[in-house]
Amino acid sequence: MSERAIDRLLAIMARLRDPNGGCPWDLEQDFASIAPYTIEEAYEVADAIERGDLDDLKDELGDLLLQVVFHSRMAEEAGHFAFDDVAEAISGKMVRRHPHVFGDEGERSAGEVKTRWEEIKAEEKAAKGAAPESILDDVPLALPALTRAVKLQNRAARVGFDWPDTSLVVDKLNEEMLELSAEIAKGGEPDRLEDEMGDLLFVYANLARHLKVDPEAALRRANAKFRRRFGRIEEKLAAMGKRPEDSSLEEMDALWNEAKREERGG
Repeated sequence: MSERAIDRLLAIMARLRDPNGGCPWDLEQDFASIAPYTIEEAYEVADAIERGDLDDLKDELGDLLLQVVFHSRMAEEAGHFAFDDVAEAISGKMVRRHPHVFGDEGERSAGEVKTRWEEIKAEEKAAKGAAPESILDDVPLALPALTRAVKLQNRAARVGFDWPDTSLVVDKLNEEMLELSAEIAKGGEPDRLEDEMGDLLFVYANLARHLKVDPEAALRRANAKFRRRFGRIEEKLAAMGKRPEDSSLEEMDALWNEAKREERGG
């Protein structure tokens, strides 16, 4: 991006936040109120990538950049930092964390680079006097639950707290499924059902980690598949002059299986 383009964006945000004639909505916002939009825009970037829509990706990256500019502007108004400080901070961090590129260290394998990256991160935190009491402390609470589960498991795995074999994770998955089934059979209380369901999902996330599958990506893919196939059910019913609410489960299930066969080429 040219300097002129980013300067224009910064000027637009300053104008929107100007108490004299700025946008009332923008002026009402603070870090907490904008945070959900920041998260949403990051997901929309991921969605554009998954769909392979590069034109949309350009737009969504712009929306995400606007979030960075918005937070930076509010911080500047409060006398904390400005956009340039944000850019300088990440530039310095990337140089520090890539000594094999910007420093004197020789070439490394991808695995060694990742290990060194984590070591440098730990050194940075220690220098700030922010060493966590637990290796799990700095896994952000705001992450999607499945992503956070994988990050927690990865941190624990670094110190050897992990199943050595995928088959053991599958065994644990079956154990948790039996525990949930038992709780359902006895009409479990909502809290107990939530606990057992959470345990099951946590192990599913661990299985995905062992299989080197991103559980969030896998679930997004399943969601897209469900949306696509249910759309075919609606189309087929409409061709018969019917709607889903006017149809039986058996009829819709048959159409679902038909949609599956169509997708699979037969």
